[in-house]
Amino acid sequence: MPAAAAALGAVPAQAAPHADARAEVDRLYTEAERATEAYDKAEERADGLRREVRYAQDRIARRQQEVNSLREELGSLAGAQYRTGGIDPAVALLFSADPDDYLDKAATLDRIGAEESVRLRELRSALRELDQERAEAAGKLTELDRSRRAVAAHKRTVERKLARARQLLDSLSAADRAAYERSSRSAGSDRLGLPDPTGATAAADGRAAAALAAARSALGRPYVWGANGPAGFDCSGLMQWSYAHAGVHLPRTSQEQRLAGRRVPLSQARPGDLIVYRSDASHVAMYAGGGRVIHAPHPGAAVRYDPVGMMPISSVTRP
Repeated sequence: MPAAAAALGAVPAQAAPHADARAEVDRLYTEAERATEAYDKAEERADGLRREVRYAQDRIARRQQEVNSLREELGSLAGAQYRTGGIDPAVALLFSADPDDYLDKAATLDRIGAEESVRLRELRSALRELDQERAEAAGKLTELDRSRRAVAAHKRTVERKLARARQLLDSLSAADRAAYERSSRSAGSDRLGLPDPTGATAAADGRAAAALAAARSALGRPYVWGANGPAGFDCSGLMQWSYAHAGVHLPRTSQEQRLAGRRVPLSQARPGDLIVYRSDASHVAMYAGGGRVIHAPHPGAAVRYDPVGMMPISSVTRP
């Protein structure tokens, strides 16, 4: 009897580490997903800054060309004056070691001809704008450097947490891993007040229907953090890619997607609506009708259907 009791008592002692490991995997996946959304946001900002820097560099090149042309015109005017009897002292200042100093001496403008005056004023304005655009471009480059560092930091955080999650999953037996997978798909399977699946299950409009069709076409493709298709997706990347097929541009992160449309009550959710999870909006899925969503769950899993109540819902958005 004591031996039997000891054997019975050993079961919880062995099961507890497995339960702890599964809970830790859930926690790491949640934290990795939050870091992934931060990475997506930083990467989106870096992409925007790269475009702004390229645009600023193009503007600077055009402005420099304008300055060069104005200086050439003024040089031609000076040459013409020399050939007809000498260079006006004011125009001669153009060829000094510091042409900007010449431009500052506005009092000399009334001693040269009307055409030179117009060109000099244009040159002054062009130089001022060129300096301003160079300063703005330098600021953008500094901000881009900060954004790149943020991207790298978020990437390291995600990779560290995912590596730890994989290590914990590998420590589980095959049976425990299968149990973990089943529990992750069945959690919160009640519909939490969603419409009855036998009721109105049509998409809200043609765009939502097209987005839902695109999401369904992605079923089975792998979760890839930081990806927005077509070969792999993270959660918000799948939503962005799906709605792009409907001609709708969604922002990159789940936090931004939560605000990219009209909020509707959970009880009025329609297929194609975005279901946003957790209080920090760190996960997003698409309502597919019948109490299910389509989403990219976590690394190691593919795009799939899951119960809509798989985790706490924070809001429903209709793009």
